[in-house]
Amino acid sequence: MNMKRLIALALALVLSLALAACGSGAAPSPSASAPAESAPTESASAESDLDYVKGKGALVIGYTVYAPMNYTDDNGEFTGFDTELAKAVCEKLGVEPQFQEIVWETKEIELASKTIDCIWNGMTLDPEREANMACTVPYVKNAQVVVMKADADYADTSSLIGKSVCAEVGSAGETQILGNEETKPDANLAQADYVGKSVQTDCLMEVAAGTCDAAVLDMTLANAMIGEGTDYAGLKIVDELAVENYGVAFRQGSDVRDAVNEIFAELVADGSLGALADKYGLELAD
Repeated sequence: MNMKRLIALALALVLSLALAACGSGAAPSPSASAPAESAPTESASAESDLDYVKGKGALVIGYTVYAPMNYTDDNGEFTGFDTELAKAVCEKLGVEPQFQEIVWETKEIELASKTIDCIWNGMTLDPEREANMACTVPYVKNAQVVVMKADADYADTSSLIGKSVCAEVGSAGETQILGNEETKPDANLAQADYVGKSVQTDCLMEVAAGTCDAAVLDMTLANAMIGEGTDYAGLKIVDELAVENYGVAFRQGSDVRDAVNEIFAELVADGSLGALADKYGLELAD
């Protein structure tokens, strides 16, 4: 076979292979003809907060040390009105209560991030909190009070102009002094030297030590912790500034709140909530 014939045969072979390759590429493969697998999407109905809590079998309760709501008694037992109430509610929900101490100032962040499932610690209800969290119906009455040494000279809040006044950071007491987007501060307290503390009991320590002239805090705590027979026998309530109500806060949109509201109604109806309030010297909300 001469050289020209060999070259011609080689070219023909190359051409036939090229055409075969083109033909196989033109026909869609089974995988190419099948519809593409869609990316996983969230279910149309997201898991409810109640399902989430029941699924893990526990309700994580954010609290700060605050007698008579959540505290450790002389026998070393963790107790209090809110502690006992939360346990009773969790029993009806079929979950275990898990109490987790928090920093009050960052309570909303911990709630939203699911570090805790609720804030159950004598939390004052106000428009801002009710707009940003799912809050229960009011269950206990409270007020903000001014606490000073028993021998302090006090007429009204004007007596505190230029004086040092402390409150828990992020509390209703702080709002009374500084105000917020919803409410104005007390005109006289706004002229005091404000000192923010991490917990309300620190405020009592400041006043007792004389490092602050007064504290603005919850009446429920003051009634339980100052006066004759307490560690703060030398302190007294000199003024009552604002009547308010306590509620429990859950994540915004949480259906746990609705379940707890139903249980609260049951506990009011059978008298057990009233009996618990009497035990701790509290008054139920209307």
